[in-house]
Amino acid sequence: MSVQPHPIDAVTQDAVPVTGPAAPSLAAAPSHASSHIVVTGVDKVFPVPGGEVVALKDIDLTINRGEFVCLLGPSGCGKSTLLNAIAGFSHPTRGGITVEGRTVAEPGPDRGMVFQEYALFPWMSVAQNIAFGLEIKGMGRAAIDARVAELLDMLKLAEFRDRFPKDLSGGMRQRVAIARVLALDSPVMLMDEPFGALDALTRRSLQDELLRIWAATGKTIVFVTHSIEESIYLADRIVVLTYRPGTIKRDIRVELPRPRDSASAAFNALKRDLSALVTAEQHRFEQVEMKGLTTD
Repeated sequence: MSVQPHPIDAVTQDAVPVTGPAAPSLAAAPSHASSHIVVTGVDKVFPVPGGEVVALKDIDLTINRGEFVCLLGPSGCGKSTLLNAIAGFSHPTRGGITVEGRTVAEPGPDRGMVFQEYALFPWMSVAQNIAFGLEIKGMGRAAIDARVAELLDMLKLAEFRDRFPKDLSGGMRQRVAIARVLALDSPVMLMDEPFGALDALTRRSLQDELLRIWAATGKTIVFVTHSIEESIYLADRIVVLTYRPGTIKRDIRVELPRPRDSASAAFNALKRDLSALVTAEQHRFEQVEMKGLTTD
C-alpha cells in the first residue's frame, strides 16, 4: 500500500498557498507515469547489547518515475537507514522494497549513491574517477572518453579534469562524485545529505546544478536532508519521518512553481509548517537523550 500525499495540518493549510501561476521553470518536474520505487511494510531492527533498536516501523511508500523526493527529519529518525535499504546496502527486518518491479536484495547498477563524504579515489584524477565505473562495465575507450568529456562539461569540471581530489574544494569534489554516478546512467539517484558539509553559497549552487541535471535526465531522486529549506527548494514531495521508531508522519506534495523563491510568502509559510512538524520530533529526540543521561 502506498502512502498518499498528506495535506498540511488543517490549522495551517489555508495559510499556505502551495499552488501558483505557471512560472518559467529551471527544473520543471517530469511527468510521473508509473511507480518506480515501492517500499511495503518495512521494519528495520538493529540488535544492541541488552535489547534492540527499532529504526523503521511500518514504512509504506511509493515513489513515481522521475520524482524528486526528500526524506526529512531529525537525527535518529531513520532517513539514512531507509535510503540504505533502497540502495540494497542493508536488508529490511520485515517487509520488502522493489525498484522497477524487481525486489531489492543487493546494490545494483540501477541505483547510484552519492554520499556526503564524496567517496572519491584520491590517487585518481577527476577524469579517472568519473571513468572508473565505465571501465568496470567494460565500455570501450572511445565511448568512455566521450562520456567523460560530456559529464565534465555538464558539471563544469572540464578545466579540472587532470586534478586530484586533494586539489579540489568540497563543492568541486561533490561535483565529481555526482558525475561519477551520472556516468553509469542509473535511473535512480540516492543522495545521503550530499551538500550537508558545504557552505551556504556552494550548497545553493549545487542545488541549482542538481535541479538542472534532474530536469535534463528525468531521473528519480531520493534525497536525505536535515534542512527544511533545502527540502522545499528541491523536492516534488517531502516525506517527514518521526523520531525512532521512524514512521512516516507526513507525505507532503510541494506545488510551488519552479524555480522556487526562498524569500516568497508561500515558501516561508510552508517552511513554518514543516518546522513545527520536525521540531516536535526533535523535542522527542532530546527528551529520550536526556532520559538516557539521567538513568545511566
